[in-house]
Amino acid sequence: MNLITSTARHPTTAPKAITTAPKTITTADITTAATERPAPARKLARGAGLGVLLALLATVVWSGSFVATRDMADSVPPIQAVFWRWIIALVAVAPFAARPFLRQWRTIRRHLGFVALASLFGVALYNTLVHQAGLTTSASNMGMIMAASPVIMAVYARLGGERLGARRVLGMLAAALGVLLLVGKGSLAVDFAAGDLWMFAAALSFASYSALLKRKPAEIDGLAFLFTTFLLGALMLAPAYAVSLAVQGGFTVGAATVGPLLYVGVLSSAVAFFAWNKAIALIGAARAGVVYYLQPVCVALLSYALLGERLGVLGAACMALILGGVALASARGR
Repeated sequence: MNLITSTARHPTTAPKAITTAPKTITTADITTAATERPAPARKLARGAGLGVLLALLATVVWSGSFVATRDMADSVPPIQAVFWRWIIALVAVAPFAARPFLRQWRTIRRHLGFVALASLFGVALYNTLVHQAGLTTSASNMGMIMAASPVIMAVYARLGGERLGARRVLGMLAAALGVLLLVGKGSLAVDFAAGDLWMFAAALSFASYSALLKRKPAEIDGLAFLFTTFLLGALMLAPAYAVSLAVQGGFTVGAATVGPLLYVGVLSSAVAFFAWNKAIALIGAARAGVVYYLQPVCVALLSYALLGERLGVLGAACMALILGGVALASARGR
C-alpha cells in the first residue's frame, strides 16, 4: 500500500519539456487583425448593404407609383386600376416565376393560409386603399403619409423581440417629425382630408405585410411567393372589379391610362415588390422601414417635376429633417 502511494506521489516519468517558442506578435499582425474582419462579418456587411440598396430601389419606384396613381385617378376607377395592375404584374413575372411556382405548389399549399394573409395585406388591401386615396388627396400627401408605415414596422419588430437601439429610435422620431410638419405645413395640428385617412389605412396595411414577410417560410422560393401573392390578390379583387365594371363602366384605353398602368404593374408591382421582399429578408422590416422614410422626399420631387406640385422652403427644411433622421437611424454602430 505504501509502495503504491509513493509511486503515485513521485512519478518516474518526467514531463516533456516544451520546446516550441511562443510566436512573436509583430506590429503588422496587430494592424492586420484590426483592419481585417472575419469572412462571415464581411459577408454580413455585404448583405446589409445590398438590403439597403434594394429597399432604396423599391422606395424610389414606389414614389413614382404615387404620381402615376394620382395622374390616372380621374380616368380609371380605383378597383379597376388595382385589378389590372396585378394582371399586368402577373404577366410580367410569369416567365421567371411560373416554373418555381409549379415546382413548389405542394409546399405553397401547406402554407396557403400565410400566403393568403400576405396577399390580402400587401396586394389586395394596400393598393386598393392607395388608389382610393388618390381621388381626394395630392401625390405629395400620399407619399408623406405613407412614411408613417416605418413607425408601425418598428412597433411590430419590437413586439417580435427585436432590439431597435436608441440611435435608430431617435432617427425615426426625427424623420417622423419631419413628415408631420410637412403634412401639416409647419404645424403639428394636422387637418386630414378623406384621402389622407385612406392613406393612413394603406400605411397600416403595408406595415402589416412587411412584418409578415419576416415569417415567410424559408422553403418557399422568393419568385414563387411573389407570383402566388399576385395571383391570390387578383382573385380577391375579381368580385369587386366585376361590381365596379357593372356600376361605373369601363375606362378609355389610351396613352393616358396604359402608360401609368404599365408603370404600376411592371415596375411598382413586379420589380419593387421583389426588391422589397428581398430587402426584408436581408435587413429586416424595421431597418428597411428606415429607408422607406425617403419616400416623401422622392414623391415631392417627382410631383414637382411631373405634376407641378410645389413644396417651398418649409418643405425643403422638412426634407432635411427627414434625411437627417434616416441617416442617423440607418448608420451602423462601431
